[in-house]
This record gives sequence, C-alpha cells and structure tokens, in this order.
Amino acid sequence: MNTSTSSEFPLLSDPELLPRLKTMTPVDMRRLGDELREQIITVVAANGGHLASSLGVIELTIALHRVFNSPVDKIVWDVGHQAYAHKLLTGRIDRFATLRQLDGLSGFPKRKESEHDCFDVGHSSTSISAALGMVAARGIRGSSEKVVAVIGDGSLTAGIAFEGLNQAGHLNKDMLVILNDNDMSISPNVGALSAFFSKRLTSDFFVRMKRETENLLDSVPKIGKDLRRLAKKVEESVKGFLTPGMLFEAFGFDYVGPVDGHDLEELIQMLENASRMDGPILVHVMTKKGKGYPPAEINPSLFHGVGPFDRETGAVSKTVGPPSYTAIFGETLVKLAEKDARIVAITAAMAEGTGLKAFAEAYPQRFFDVGIAEQHAVTFAAGLAVQGLKPVCAIYSTFMQRAYDSVLHDVCLQQLPVTFALDRGGLVGADGPTHHGVFDHSFMRHIPHLVFAAPRNEVELQRMMVTAAAYDGPFAYRYPRGSGSGLTLLDDPQPFEIGQGELLRDGKDALLIAIGISVQEALDAAAILAGEGVEVAVIDARFLKPLDEKLIVAAAQKYGRLLTVEENVVQGGFGSAVMELLVERGVQVPTTLIGLPDDFVEQGSQSELRSRYGIDAVGIASRVREQCGLSSNLREKWALP
Repeated sequence: MNTSTSSEFPLLSDPELLPRLKTMTPVDMRRLGDELREQIITVVAANGGHLASSLGVIELTIALHRVFNSPVDKIVWDVGHQAYAHKLLTGRIDRFATLRQLDGLSGFPKRKESEHDCFDVGHSSTSISAALGMVAARGIRGSSEKVVAVIGDGSLTAGIAFEGLNQAGHLNKDMLVILNDNDMSISPNVGALSAFFSKRLTSDFFVRMKRETENLLDSVPKIGKDLRRLAKKVEESVKGFLTPGMLFEAFGFDYVGPVDGHDLEELIQMLENASRMDGPILVHVMTKKGKGYPPAEINPSLFHGVGPFDRETGAVSKTVGPPSYTAIFGETLVKLAEKDARIVAITAAMAEGTGLKAFAEAYPQRFFDVGIAEQHAVTFAAGLAVQGLKPVCAIYSTFMQRAYDSVLHDVCLQQLPVTFALDRGGLVGADGPTHHGVFDHSFMRHIPHLVFAAPRNEVELQRMMVTAAAYDGPFAYRYPRGSGSGLTLLDDPQPFEIGQGELLRDGKDALLIAIGISVQEALDAAAILAGEGVEVAVIDARFLKPLDEKLIVAAAQKYGRLLTVEENVVQGGFGSAVMELLVERGVQVPTTLIGLPDDFVEQGSQSELRSRYGIDAVGIASRVREQCGLSSNLREKWALP
C-alpha cells in the first residue's frame, strides 16, 4: 500500500535524494521539510504513532543527512520514535504507509529494514553507549567513518546515558553527541548569544588557534602546564557563563550550543564545524515537539504516542467501550490511598501512560516521577519501604526488564513491601518487540519471596490490588494494554487468598490452566470445543507464584490431559512452573504448553498477533484437538509469514 505519489512529494520520491541533498538550496531544503511533515502527519493520522517527537526533528534530520554520509557514517537514534523523517529520507517512502502495521515498517530503526539503520532501538538512553562501541570498533578496524548519537533531554535521566558519557570522555575519541532538547527553557538573549558564541568556538580558525595556543603554552619552561590549566579554566568559565555546557565539559566533551534546531542553515554550519573537531563533541540543539502541526505543538504529550486522529482538526479517534486496565488501576489506587496513608506511587516518566495522573493530583506529596530511570525507581521504592511506607511502582512490563537487579537484590532480598504494577503485560501491538511485555513471567517468577499474579479481568485487578496492599512483602501483578471486559467494578473489592486459583468450568476430556488475559481465551476455546462434543475444564491459576498446588495437582490427575495457556514466552514461564510442580509431585500426564515462541514478536494489532501465534481461542481449541487426537486445523506451530 502506498498513499503517496511522486507529484505529491517530488523531493521525497527522488531515488537520488540523499546525494542531491548535499547541494540542495536552502529553499529546496525547506520544501523538503514541508514534504516530510505532510507525509508524517498523514500516515500517523491513519496508523497512529509517535508524531510530536518526529515533527520536532525534521530540520535536524535533514541537516544530519546533509552533513554526514549515511550509511557509511553512523547515525544512532536514541529510543528511535523520532526517526520517521530519517526513514523517509533513506528511501522508504513507498512503504511508509505500512508504518507500525503487521509486516510493515517498524516504528523504530531496524537494522534488517535498512542499511541506514545502524542500531535497533526502542528503549531509551542507549544511543551514547552504542555509538561509543562503534567508535571503539572503528579504531580497531582502522576505518574513518563519523559516528553520531542523537539523544533527547528526557533520555539523559537514565544512568546508562551518563555511563556512556563518562567512558566517551575517558577514551577521548572522535564522536558527536547531539542533545535534542525540547523541554529546557533558555531565554532568547542567552540562547542567541550562546549560538553566536558557539559558532565562533567551532570555526576552523578558533579550533586551530586554540590548538596552537595550547602548544605554545606547553612549551613555556616550568610554568607552561600551569598556564595551560589556567587558560582552560578561563575558557570553561566563559563558556559556562554563556552556555549550560559545564556538565558535559566535566565529562570531557567539548560543548557546542545551544543552537536553534529549526534553523537549517545554522544547524548545518554548526554540524559541519563540529564534524571537523577532534575528540568527543556535544552539540546542544533546541527543538519544539510537534513543530509545524499546531495541535501537536499545543499538546505534545497527547501527540507523543497517539492513536489515529483527524488530520484536519487533530481530534483523536476515541474508542467507545469499557475503561482501560490502566485507567482502572489508577482509579483504584487513589481509593486505596484514601484508606492507607502509607501508599505512595512511583513512575518512571510515564505518569499518564501508567494511569497515575489522578493520583499525582490527589496526593502530590505521595507521588514521585523519577524520570526515565527504572532501576533507580525500584531502589528508591525500597528506601521508602524500609521507612514504613507502601510504595507502588507502576512501570510497563517491558521497561521493568531494566530494573531486574534492583527488584531482586534491593526489594526481594530484604522482603520489603513494594508492589510492582506491571502495565502492558503481554502483547502490546504496533510498537513491536521492544515494547511487548512477554518476558515478565519468566524473569520474575523465580525471584525468592516475590508473590506474582495476573488477574483475568478488571474486577480481579481491583481485588488483586487490595490483596497486594494488605501484603507485607514484595508483590507483583501484571495486566494487559487495552480495555477491560465491561464488567461492573466493585465499590468494596475484597482480597484474594494468596496462591488461590479457581476452577471456572468443569469437563472430562482435557484441562486448560490459564493465567491473566489468556483465561478468557481459554474459556472461549472451551465453548468452541463444547459445540463439537469435547468437554474441557478451565482453571484460572490467578497466581503464577505461589501456584495453587492442591488445585492443579488434583485437576491434572483427574482430567489426565493438561494444556497451559499464557501470553508470555513459553521458556521459563507459567507453563514451565506448572510442569515443575507436577514433576516435583510425581504426576505424569500429557502436557502441552501454549504461549509465545522463543523469538521476538514483531508489531501488529493484539488480535492479529494472538491469531498468528495460536494463543487466541481458535488456536487454543486447535491445540486441544491435537492433544486429544482429533482432527486439527492448527496452523504450523510458530508459523511466521
């Protein structure tokens, strides 16, 4: 599918665009920027995606490809949700309408998608470390390509970014870091003066004069080194007065900027100057999220990651239906906090995404946004807990992977009452493999002292939250992205008995034991099979750890055939836990584990992916038929396109 034509986008459709960009006039570059904005807005309006961040770096992307020679030179995008213009400039306009669709273009840079994508990304703050690795490899190979890392100001809150800066300064190798700053407030006068000053500092004349002066000072007998240190301090003081660059200078970087990220000619001049400098350089670029599309400029948070919307008005398409699990979590936590003053909430730069906005408004003194720093969030929660509070860490499942060591050592080793609310557990859709939460069953269930649960619907989520709030130890529960089932929410939810599962449907031919969102798919599969005369029992395990040993062992012995179902990779997951239990108890029954394969799942809608991997009702029913020796219409196991 291709919604663009060469007449609509004559510059973008040019197969020789990158070479011609090198000599393009300022007027044509601005026209190119207009084409990029139009194409990005149109496609994201239809597909959803990361709009505001992509619009904010249009001019920066043009300037980077003007100055540097991709794919020989390496441009490493941090997170990558701002790389839509990069994709279009590097020959992907014909497929751009498939952005974030099943089997279409990824919403993030992908090495297998284009030679211009030099590193796969999706989680934040990795660009500096990855780029520095490329720089070190360049030295070993003896090549001479340029390496550029583009990182947003928000990503600098993660420790890995500073670890990369620290080593880069220590190695003192040629590399360029672009700080894309779309939030910091700098007065116009200081910003303009800084840009003027920094252009002079990066000019060939100044760089040559600086090196010659350093050599001259070094040659002065006895006091030369002292004079050079003094001169360096004077330079840093002047630059620190005029610019916010002292932090980066302390890491060993030459700081350049701030520069207007929407002034193409100034950007190009600055990048050309910086590309000729030696050692690690940081160029500070000021951009505006949503630039060129008024609705996104006015509300950049809404258009950061947005669903389909009306192109003309900016009105976001709203799905009519039950509230989301995220919204129910947020509302329930506010009610729990009303009754228990010890409850505090923590997010890692995702207050709205995790449903904590209402909590932040109701209890500002009990709400903490630590920035993009999941590891810190967990250890921070541990510190709160040892002082008698009940922290709730609301973090997307995929981002909790970054805090594994803190969960294990700082919370569970000390048996602290920290609750982990794992939002987006399971398949999440169009953001693809970096965002699916399909590993938490495996990396959380083996941690000692941790209770781990997955409610099957929104009412069970309410009750699980009450259970966690009453528990004096580490507790994790995961819930999916998207709307609930439309059940009537409880005014006074009661806790579960920890480790208690439930038999939801009796049968005689086989047993399905499911957990979380997969329970409803198992029930639907049982209904399909009942129409064929096959009676299947269904158990909601509810708790991944501890398992309801009595219920599961007795049911396995009674029904004689067992299938487990989960929206997680099979390796080390819920099904593995059930098998370990049965082996431990000496119970031998035919067992099939239904879940996701030993692979990374690409993007697509949740329903498309569940169907593709056979974890929807139809796929589960096929696996039951297969185990019962009946005819099966099951697709090839783990079938991929």
